[in-house]
Amino acid sequence: MTTYRSSGVDLDAADRSVARIAKEVTATWSDDVVGGFGGFAAGLRLPEGYERPVMMMSTDGVGTKAEVARDAGQVDGLGFDLVAMCVDDLAAAGARPVALTDYIAVGELDEDLVTALVSSVARACGSAGVALLGGETAEHPGVMAPGTFDLSASALGLVEDGAQVTGELVEEGDVVIGLASPNVRSNGFSLIRALPERPDAETLLEPSVIYAPIVTRLLDAIPVHGMAHITGGGIPGNLVRPLPEGTRAIIETGAWTTPSVFDEIAAAGEVARDEMFRVFNMGIGFAVIVAADDLSTALAALADHEALPIGTIVSGDRGVDLI
Repeated sequence: MTTYRSSGVDLDAADRSVARIAKEVTATWSDDVVGGFGGFAAGLRLPEGYERPVMMMSTDGVGTKAEVARDAGQVDGLGFDLVAMCVDDLAAAGARPVALTDYIAVGELDEDLVTALVSSVARACGSAGVALLGGETAEHPGVMAPGTFDLSASALGLVEDGAQVTGELVEEGDVVIGLASPNVRSNGFSLIRALPERPDAETLLEPSVIYAPIVTRLLDAIPVHGMAHITGGGIPGNLVRPLPEGTRAIIETGAWTTPSVFDEIAAAGEVARDEMFRVFNMGIGFAVIVAADDLSTALAALADHEALPIGTIVSGDRGVDLI
């Protein structure tokens, strides 16, 4: 007799996994969350203080970093990578992240694996001040191999209408501030996995910094002209996005110390400097563009994180120069 279990989907294991994560998920909830754990959907009351709130959303995943984590048996940090990829995109638009839902696809349901992944996401949500409203775990027998998994999420943020950071204020003379990233974060792992030799797994799997909380503090302090979350595409591929036509960013790559892991990657694969900057964050995980007169105030607001001036905005063809 054919059953769902004999077809490769274990509903009982799925139910046990849900029960194991309930406490950690609901620990991220505030009184604004509407609906109970395990329902078809959960809601969120709009926080007070908004006159005309705009809801913004972002979706992302951890990419092939998941494969490195699986091979090493170290998945505990992936939740921080996932949450960072989503909420920092929202922060780059000027939105305050408030909620997230996750999605885990597996070839075969491993209760310990799913529990570890969701626990990691919940801890990261708590760190970012974001409610983990719910999620989905999907078992894909015959489509994904046993032991493999993929991890993604969607995040919701709020910003007052008209307060979005679009880059339209960026002008000649502005200063670019870089927020340091001590590690690879969650981009470039397909290149890393293709290397004949790679840095040790512990170094590669260091969890991503979540910039959203400190960026929110900066937004409360000064008018920010533009922001960029430095993910796939590196500094040149992301910093160009908030630049208006007629402006160009000049980035002084000697202004900060590049983490040694990037030197190891470049040496192992004989990867050219331009390619490294196009694929990896190279030590800058988030960039902020402010008026020169606001630089000292901005750095004071960012004092809890390593932040420093790394470039300027000049007139010219829209783009980014690394010098």
